[in-house]
Amino acid sequence: MEKFGKSQPIARREDIRFLTGDGRYVDDIAPANAFQTFVFRSPVAHGVITTLDVADARDADGVRAVYTCADLEAAGVQTLMSATLIKNEDGSDGARTDRHVLAKDRVRFVGEPVAFVVADTLAQARDAAELIDFDYDELPAKMDMAPGGETLHDTAPDNVAYDWVLGDEDATRAAFDAADRVVRLDVGDNRVIVNSMEPRGCYAEMEGDRLHVAVNGQGVWGPKSNISEALGMDADMVRVTNPDTGGGFGMKAFLYPENILVPFAARALGHSVRWMSERTEAMLSDNAGRDLTTLAELAFDADGRITAYRSLIKANMGAYNSQFAQAIQTQLYSRVLTGVYDIQTVFMRSQGFFTNTTQVDAYRGAGRPEAIYTLERVMDRAARELGMDPLALRRRNFVRPDQFPYDTPVGETYDVGDFDKVLRRAEAEADLAGFAARKAADAAQGKLRGLGLCYYIESILGDPAETTKVEFAKDGRVLIYVGTQSNGQGHETVYAQFLSDQTGVPVDRIDVVQGDSDKIKQGGGTGGSRSVTVQNNATLATVGAMVDGFTAFLADETGVPASEITFDDERFRVEGSNLSPTMIEVADMAREAGRDDLMVHERRVKLEARSFPNGCHVTEVVIDPDTGVVTTDRYTVVDDFGNLINPMLAEGQVHGGVVQGIGQALTEHVHFDEDGQLLTATFMDYALPRAADVPMIGFTSEPVPSTANIMGMKGCGEAGTVGALAAVSNAVQDALWERGVRQADMPFTPQRVWDLLAHGAVAAE
Repeated sequence: MEKFGKSQPIARREDIRFLTGDGRYVDDIAPANAFQTFVFRSPVAHGVITTLDVADARDADGVRAVYTCADLEAAGVQTLMSATLIKNEDGSDGARTDRHVLAKDRVRFVGEPVAFVVADTLAQARDAAELIDFDYDELPAKMDMAPGGETLHDTAPDNVAYDWVLGDEDATRAAFDAADRVVRLDVGDNRVIVNSMEPRGCYAEMEGDRLHVAVNGQGVWGPKSNISEALGMDADMVRVTNPDTGGGFGMKAFLYPENILVPFAARALGHSVRWMSERTEAMLSDNAGRDLTTLAELAFDADGRITAYRSLIKANMGAYNSQFAQAIQTQLYSRVLTGVYDIQTVFMRSQGFFTNTTQVDAYRGAGRPEAIYTLERVMDRAARELGMDPLALRRRNFVRPDQFPYDTPVGETYDVGDFDKVLRRAEAEADLAGFAARKAADAAQGKLRGLGLCYYIESILGDPAETTKVEFAKDGRVLIYVGTQSNGQGHETVYAQFLSDQTGVPVDRIDVVQGDSDKIKQGGGTGGSRSVTVQNNATLATVGAMVDGFTAFLADETGVPASEITFDDERFRVEGSNLSPTMIEVADMAREAGRDDLMVHERRVKLEARSFPNGCHVTEVVIDPDTGVVTTDRYTVVDDFGNLINPMLAEGQVHGGVVQGIGQALTEHVHFDEDGQLLTATFMDYALPRAADVPMIGFTSEPVPSTANIMGMKGCGEAGTVGALAAVSNAVQDALWERGVRQADMPFTPQRVWDLLAHGAVAAE
C-alpha cells in the first residue's frame, strides 16, 4: 500500500516519555499552589434531603468555599446536565431526568455529588467535609430492570426511561409463524466499571479575563461548550486543554459534575483549583458500561437460512439519563443488529429502566459489542439445536461478496466485505483441526476444554467531520494539529507517520499537537473508532491544500506552468528542469520569499460514509470442574481493518480490546446489595484481568480495503472488545454443554461456574 500509508510497524514514539515519567497528565501539571477539592457524596442510594448545612464546614481551617446546588443556582450557574432523548414507540420523547451538578432535594445513587469543598490542602477539604450536616429520609432502592417500584423521577412514574422499537413487527411475526425452526436464547450482558488507568481529574485557572480548564477527557470542544454554557460565559472566553489521558474508551467522553464545579470555583475565587478522583470514588461515580439482558430469537427455514430476527432488550440506565445512554441500547445497538448475516426481516424492542445505581453510558463499542454479543450467542445456540457446524451455519447466512454494497434492514450500507475469506483464514490460524486432540488431552486430565467463535462487524460512529492544521515552524519542525484526542491509542505515532507518508517530511521532524481549543477551530474528539479514518481524511485534504499552494508558489518562482509541476509524496518535480525539491525545501523557499501565508494550512472536511471493520475471534478455554476456574488458553483474531497505517498499533488496539472483553467475561463482577450499596468498589472486590488471565493473542490482518474513504481504512479501536465477549462466552458454554449446562451467562467467575456444574445443569428447551 503505497499511496495512502506505507503500513510500516513503527514503534510508538510517545512511549518513551510515558515510560520515563515525562507524561503530561492533569494531576502532574496542575499549578502547585492550586486549591484542593473534595466532593461530598451521598452515602445512600435513595432519599429525600431534609438537612444540608455546610456552615461548620465553611468555618473549618483552610477552607476557601463550600458549594451546594443552591449556591450554584444563586450564582447563576446552569446546574442541569443535558442528555439525549430518543423517541418512544408512540412518538413521544423518552423520559427526561433533572440531574443537577450537585444533588437538589433528593439523592438517587450512592456517590451522587452533594457538596463541593475547596480548601488549601486536600486533607483540610476532607476534614471539612466531615463537618457537613447531611440528613435525609431514606426511600426504598429500585434495583431491578422492570416497571414499578419506588419512583425515581416524576417524569417516569413507572421507572421506564424509554420504550423504543425498530423494524416490522407484523412481518417478523409472520416469518416466525412460517419458520421451520425457531431458536431462542435469553442472555445477560453484565455491568462493568470502566476503571481507566488514570482516574478522572481536572484543574482550572484564570488567564487574565479568560478561563482555562484542563481535563483528562476525550476531546476539548465538547467540554468547552458545556462549561461556557453552564457558567454563562462567551465561548471565546473559555479555553479547554486536554493533556495526556491515561485511558478513556467512552467513559471520559461525557460531561461530569466536576468539570463544571472546578472552573466555577476557580472563577469565583480568582485562584487555580484542582480535583482528582480516587479509585473508589471513581467506581462510585464514573459512568458504568453494559448492564442489559436480551431475549433473542432466530427463525430458520429448512435449509438453515435465517428468515427473521427478533430481540427484546431490557437495559439499565442507572439513576439518571447520562449523555448518550438512551441512544446506546437502541439506535447504536441497532446499527449492527444483523451482524454479517443476510437478514432482512427484523423487529427489535428496547426498554430502558431507571434504578438507584450509577448511570450507564458508552464503554468501548457503545451498543455494538452488546448487539454482536447477543447475535453471536444465539447463533452458537442455533448451531447446536439445528445440529450444524457453527462455521457452516455462519457461512450459509453470510452476506456474500457479490451483494456489496449491502443495505441492511436498519438503514446501514456495508460498503465491502469478504466474510468467508476472513473465516477461512481464522480457521487455519486457530488450528481448529487440532481442537479435538487438545480436548481429548484435557479430558484425560479431568479438565473441560471448550471452543468459541464470534464473527463480528461494527459501525464507525461519531462526528464524520474533522479538522487538520499543518504548520511549518521557524525551527524546522512541522506541526500537525488534530481534532481527535489520544487516550493511549498511539495517535502521536500514527498521525505523524501518515503525514510523513503523504508529504515525505521525515517523521522525526513532525510534532502532533492535540487537545487545545485555541489551536484549531473545531474538532470531534475521540470515540466510536472514528479517529484514524476521519482525522486522516482531513489530513489528506490539508496535504492537498499544501501541494496546491506550494505548486503555485513554484510556478511563480520558476515560470513553469503549475500544470507541469507534480508532487509524488516525496518531492516536487518541475518539468524541463532538474528541480526536485522536497516539501520542506519548498516551505523554506517560501519563508525566505516572505510567503508566510504558506506556512499554515488548515482544512475541515466531512467523511460522507462510514466504514465497517469486521473479523473473526476464535477462543479455547479450559475449565477445572473441581474449582470452577476458567483459563483462556488460546486466542486467535483475524481482522479486516482495510488498509493499515501501522500494523503494530492496530495489533495493540486489538490486544487491549480483547483483554477488556476477557475481563468482562471472566472476572469483572459488579455487585450492589438490595439497598443500592456498591459492594465491589475496590480492587480487592472488583477483579480486573491480570497478565496471568490472558493468553498470547494471535493477530492476523486479512484486509478488504474500504470504499467509504480514499484511504481504504476501517477503524479498529473497539473491534477487540466487540468480538471478545461472545467468543469467550461461547467457548465456556461449549465446555459446559457436555455436563448438561444449557444457560451460562457472564461473568464466568469460579464461583458461578462451580455452581453451574454442581447445580445449574438443566435440560435444553
